[in-house]
Amino acid sequence: MDIQKQITHILREIGEDPEREGLLSTPKRVEKSYAYLMRGYNQNLKDVVNGAVFTSDADEMVIVRDIEFFSMCEHHMLPFFGHAHVGYIPKGKIIGVSKIARIVDMFARRLQVQERLTGQVAEALMEVLAPEGVGVVMEARHMCMQMRGVEKQNSVMTTSSMLGSFRDEAETRMEFLQLIRGA
Repeated sequence: MDIQKQITHILREIGEDPEREGLLSTPKRVEKSYAYLMRGYNQNLKDVVNGAVFTSDADEMVIVRDIEFFSMCEHHMLPFFGHAHVGYIPKGKIIGVSKIARIVDMFARRLQVQERLTGQVAEALMEVLAPEGVGVVMEARHMCMQMRGVEKQNSVMTTSSMLGSFRDEAETRMEFLQLIRGA
């Protein structure tokens, strides 16, 4: 059964009339929306990076803060969204800054849990750059917690993944955490 038929069925099951004017095109719109929201399944790391890795003598921490992301909780298929903060210490290679945001989006645009998403972004940068280390911190609001269940409106979930020197060296980790806080 295709998505449009499934959505029509869901509309009936929740007590709606899929034939009423406001819902006539809803199944088609939902199908298009899911294709857009889940487009990460049709992307891969090589194509997203698209050769934007460059040789460099840079050896100081590189950070991109406040990368907005939107994802869908795999448990309830409700949105979660927030900001990613990504840093790395180059070891001969750097990456185009927009590619970091694209990597975040590629993994976020799948059914996810925030813990896995955070690790996937960090591991992808380790794979592409082989840097001294990578740090990723993600902060997000989860609609499955705000709209249903415990209904806690001001809760924010924070996850981190520290690899290489960000994990092994407390000083490096602390510098990263201070810089993403704007200190």
